[in-house]
Amino acid sequence: MKFFLYYNFFKNFSNPVRLFVILLLSQKDMSVGELAKATGETQSNISHHLAMLNKCRIINAKKAGKKRIYALNKEVVPLLRVAKRYTEKCKKGCKNAKSCLLG
Repeated sequence: MKFFLYYNFFKNFSNPVRLFVILLLSQKDMSVGELAKATGETQSNISHHLAMLNKCRIINAKKAGKKRIYALNKEVVPLLRVAKRYTEKCKKGCKNAKSCLLG
């Protein structure tokens, strides 16, 4: 059923660590160690989140010697652009920042 495919895809964006990883990888390709350092999480925790993102094909991994370098799947980039445009408009139009979902 499409619902579960969508649910599994979008729940990656609702997890703070995975969303942070997605946003970092939208800037540049990174290794587990680089992502751990940037997020303040352990390499083990980042590896767990990368496995989830890879399973949903949100990211890709390639070997570079002994390291794996992770990259954002380019098909996800338009979704991030939509989210950026929407949140910028929503924040500007929010009359009460305390009650706003983004505030």
